[in-house]
Parts: sequence; C-alpha cells; structure tokens
Amino acid sequence: MKTAKSATGLTNPKDPATVPVAARWLGGTGAIPFAGLAFLCVFAPENWSNWAAQAMAFYGAVILSFLGGIQWGLAISDASSTDNQVTRLSLSVVPSLIAWAGLLLPLSTGLLVMVAAFALVLYQDVSASRSGDAPSWYPKLRMPLSLVVMASLLVGLLGTLI
Repeated sequence: MKTAKSATGLTNPKDPATVPVAARWLGGTGAIPFAGLAFLCVFAPENWSNWAAQAMAFYGAVILSFLGGIQWGLAISDASSTDNQVTRLSLSVVPSLIAWAGLLLPLSTGLLVMVAAFALVLYQDVSASRSGDAPSWYPKLRMPLSLVVMASLLVGLLGTLI
C-alpha cells in the first residue's frame, strides 16, 4: 500500500497508512539498547560481554511484555465482546509468559527463545493489521524494528558462544 503524498511530494501525516512521527522516533530509540548491547556482546571484554547479553535478555523480556500490552489495548478498544476478543486478549499475554520463561532458561537458550517470540509477535502484529484490528501503518513500524531486535539478539547469542 502506498502512502499518500502531498503536493510537495512529502508523505501526508494524515494518511492512515503513514507511521506517526512519534511512533517512528520512540520505536527507533527503543531499538538502540538492543544494538548497543549487541555491540558490547561482540567487542567488549568477556565480563562485559556476558553482562551485555544478560541485559539484552532482560530488556527483550520488557519489550515483549510491552508488545503484548499493545495487543491487549487494541483488543479492549473493541467494545464488542466476541470470541475474537477473548482470543486476542489470551494471545496478548503470551509474549510476557514466553519472555519470563526465556529468562529462566540458560542465557543462550533464552536468547533463542526470545528471537522466536519476537518473530511470533511480529506475525501476530502483521496479521492484526491485515484484519483491521491494528492500524494499517503498524507493520511498517514493527518490521524493521523487529528485524533489528532479532538480529541483535542473535549477535548477543553468538557473543555468548564465542
């Protein structure tokens, strides 16, 4: 889907397919800790590298819980009480549970679990957008952020194995 352009050729912020500027900036800054910690996992001394990998796992758990909360909010904003709403509410708590389980596992396994969880949440978010349960611009925000997060987690995992 193409975004509407104004007469000047710039993206129209009123277009429902345009990612809001605040969401872009805040989402992007939320990815900085992942990238920074991944850098430390590879290039810092071993004691800092291990700390960075663990910090990344903790931050990943927080962000997975946040993403589940977004789905919860979208589900409760629909005033109708339907089976779909019950399913969406139930699925919205799964990222937090997976993240918690990932923190209980050995670090390398937990990081892998979180990569899988971020992929599943991304799939859920794209599906919600396609069905009209999330804004049409949401995948444009989530896709690049999720790729950065998953790549960072994998780099952190490699850092723990080296």
